[in-house]
Amino acid sequence: MTRRTFGRVAVLGVATLLALVAATGIASASTQTSTSARATIARSGVMSFDGTGAVAPAAAADLVYGGGFIQDHVAVYLVFWGSQWTGDKNGVQSYVTKFFQGLGTPSDAWSRVTSQYTGKGGSPTFTGPVLKGTWVDSGAAAPSRASAGAIAAEARKAATHFGASGHNASVIVLSPHGTHPDGFPSGGFCAWHSATGGLPYTNMPYVLDAGTSCGQNSVGSKLDGFSIVGGHEYLEAVSDPIPPSGWVDRSGAENADKCAWKNLHKISLPTGSFAVQPTWSNKVHGCAG
Repeated sequence: MTRRTFGRVAVLGVATLLALVAATGIASASTQTSTSARATIARSGVMSFDGTGAVAPAAAADLVYGGGFIQDHVAVYLVFWGSQWTGDKNGVQSYVTKFFQGLGTPSDAWSRVTSQYTGKGGSPTFTGPVLKGTWVDSGAAAPSRASAGAIAAEARKAATHFGASGHNASVIVLSPHGTHPDGFPSGGFCAWHSATGGLPYTNMPYVLDAGTSCGQNSVGSKLDGFSIVGGHEYLEAVSDPIPPSGWVDRSGAENADKCAWKNLHKISLPTGSFAVQPTWSNKVHGCAG
């Protein structure tokens, strides 16, 4: 398993986020058509301004194709890992399931921003709900501190359960309340995605445990972080399922990294209203969706 630092959603404390706004601004999509703030996501998860005050021409910030697969027909599978999920009282399972049930439907213009990224396999096409299966793996409790290898193994186990394989399958491993997959939340991330044996998967911790650092109440609901963070990794897996062989910029940032925590808003889907971030569009040289 190759785990990438640059594909993680960074943990941003309120003070850090406010400092970032002061230093670089949270630009709108229209602003970013002409400039791009030169910020990076450090391993600690804090976005740091490079200190030069310089901005690059917008085209220089665009994503570049690396020759690998993209997800031309996205198939998302949710595995709620561990018997602890039977006691979840926050409605996370329902919220996350409805979010992905709504993605890919005709009213979902947000996912379709990625359709411009053609690659090996074609271009992302959305003809119906991207969610193809859910499973509560309740045979045993999820580990308190699952290693990255254990998370990858759970993704492979889920793929076997669903009969899923290949670059179009996207297995999202959701850990329960009170667990610390790959060191969350002190590891400096809210979630990350990778691939194991050619299978794209996401490590999706119980981000409510990190509070506002991972999106709680960002747009108006305590569950906002699950769609903001989960949506971030989902969009990245579409255009870069076997990282970093798909679409990334010259610094290694993926589409959602470039717009992380900017212009948070809600989108309306047939299954409800959900908080999301925009994603990078080469067509407008900025954040869109």
